[in-house]
Amino acid sequence: MWKDPERARNILKELSRKEDILRNIEQIEKEVKDIKEFIKIAEEDADILKDLEKEIQKLEQKIEEIEIKSVLGSPDDEKNCILTIHPGAGGTESHDWAEMLLRMYLRFCEIKGFRANVDVQPGEEAGIKSATLFVEGDYAYGILKAETGVHRLVRISPFDASKRRHTSFAAVFVYPEREEVEVSIRPDELKMETFRASGPGGQHVQKASTAIRITHIPTGITVSCQSERSLHQNRENAMRLLRARVYEYYKKIEDKKFEKFEKQKSEIAWGNQIRSYILHPYKLVKDHRTDYETSNVDAVLDGNIEPFIRSFLLKKDSKGE
Repeated sequence: MWKDPERARNILKELSRKEDILRNIEQIEKEVKDIKEFIKIAEEDADILKDLEKEIQKLEQKIEEIEIKSVLGSPDDEKNCILTIHPGAGGTESHDWAEMLLRMYLRFCEIKGFRANVDVQPGEEAGIKSATLFVEGDYAYGILKAETGVHRLVRISPFDASKRRHTSFAAVFVYPEREEVEVSIRPDELKMETFRASGPGGQHVQKASTAIRITHIPTGITVSCQSERSLHQNRENAMRLLRARVYEYYKKIEDKKFEKFEKQKSEIAWGNQIRSYILHPYKLVKDHRTDYETSNVDAVLDGNIEPFIRSFLLKKDSKGE
């Protein structure tokens, strides 16, 4: 093994991951034992029982986290990730829905303790035309990959004077972040263009061309970033996204799935949604892959999407995928 440093590194990484899971399980077993002892003592003390209920809830959360990590065995799962949001057809309606999803994922990252940097292209009237989140944290890709797909919103439109019900779509794609050593992109394969970053106007308008658009000529993949004030930082973020997308492009070709992937990506519309968020005539969020659902729509849109992610990952693992 020591003659192959790359293999040794991967094996030691996997060993460390499994040792971490075992340590957590041993800690949970200890806590379960302690709680059982306290229950015997506290059967006639209401205050102690309340404290025990809180400890049991914390324990349940730890168990759920271990369950998720135990099914994240791919080398990519531990990596940081890049999450993109693209509104479907529908102009202002879908742009506003894309912005709602952006807020949901930013709140989820806060809850999980992930660090998230965002690059946004604002909509003309409201919402956003696109957003890219650079998410850093343990198992960021493994957890957020469950969000890839079309998300559907049904509500009374705040932009419709007649208060009619509208259906909007937005697509979410999640890529593991790639290092330069994993993806070889030659400078002569790139077309770079700079432009002024769009914004709210007035004093906030960028007077210098700090935004950047990069096209990878062999694949035709184009990315852009404009959120940072410096051209250098925007270029760095754009290259992070480009490396991830180019790697995914070639990986899909190797797996003979790229054509299907691109077809799915282009059809951000009815029939392809993975999850529906219904705000009218009743309140319900339902994942169509697992049938997991909740009526607490406000909590979901405020970032409480872990139950959906957990049910998807555990169901996927039970099928051996």
